[in-house]
Amino acid sequence: MSDDSRPVRDEDAFDVRAVEKWLGRGVITEVRQFPGGASNLTYLLTMAEGPALILRRPPVGTKAKGAHDMGREYRIQDALAPVFPQVPAMVAYATEADSPIGSELYVMERLDGRIPRRDFGFPVSPEQASALCDAAVDTLVALHSIDVSAVPGLAALDKGDGYVARQIGGWTQRLANARTDDTGDWSDITGWLADNQPADSGSAMIHNDFRFDNLVLAEDDPTRVVGVLDWELATVGDPLMDLGCTLAYWVQADDDEFFLAFRRQPTTTPGMWTREQLVDAYLSRRGLTLSDDELRFYEVYGLFRLAVIAQQIWYRYATGQTTNEAYAAFGPAVGYLEARCRRILFG
Repeated sequence: MSDDSRPVRDEDAFDVRAVEKWLGRGVITEVRQFPGGASNLTYLLTMAEGPALILRRPPVGTKAKGAHDMGREYRIQDALAPVFPQVPAMVAYATEADSPIGSELYVMERLDGRIPRRDFGFPVSPEQASALCDAAVDTLVALHSIDVSAVPGLAALDKGDGYVARQIGGWTQRLANARTDDTGDWSDITGWLADNQPADSGSAMIHNDFRFDNLVLAEDDPTRVVGVLDWELATVGDPLMDLGCTLAYWVQADDDEFFLAFRRQPTTTPGMWTREQLVDAYLSRRGLTLSDDELRFYEVYGLFRLAVIAQQIWYRYATGQTTNEAYAAFGPAVGYLEARCRRILFG
């Protein structure tokens, strides 16, 4: 895995010796923190002997109910390993009650490869960028094609019909729970989503945060996906809702100035596909078609959901639960995403 780790922030530090004793894999010689991600915290553990490991834990402060479930994330990846080789190997998990640091955590093996962040950070030709888009769609389709009923530990995630309705209702409530003084009036957007929701298109294993900076690419081939990270939001549900979530992060070269600044993955690199190309490739490989109105629903849902995630993070910053200045940008981002949803829906 590409190493863009940094020294651990003071507020995110933990008792390294306690983790070392609990893990039982020898001496931890160094701990560093990955800057990516604004929800759960991710650390690189360098060991005196053996390969490096990755530790994941929730952030400090009040969390949204049901969020940051380390055990769930651990179990999903462990169950997926036999049928989806792009998950890292799980090493250990601790509940809050038996944790060496007072919060849930899990440890996994570190995958060798490169993670494309906001920019690649390594040479990628237009042809390779296009081929990577192709490989990413193949990876998403492969995930959505898993027979969940045949995989122990995954079938229990399926809550049956009504996934779309549960998501619209759930994210609308999460927005209400995380409101701050500057939160706009989303009622026209949430009302439209509630009134125009389609029936579930199917049921599949979905990642719910599938984007390039959650992919690990082969060291010797930037077009080959060797790992998929950050399974915090994964579940069994409507795969087209997963596609909508991916669209929300897909900033293309001709987007407006704010969305370009908001970009978290290298989708403006020459050769990268547009959102339309992404959708066309995905639908073609799954033998599906969507009307313009149906596509509008999934795209707006993805942006709305992303806005709620940003609002939850902004809430933690605005209420002083974190001092990480990187989170100061999330407030304006919520306002922008609100306006973007409204433009798509109402012009």
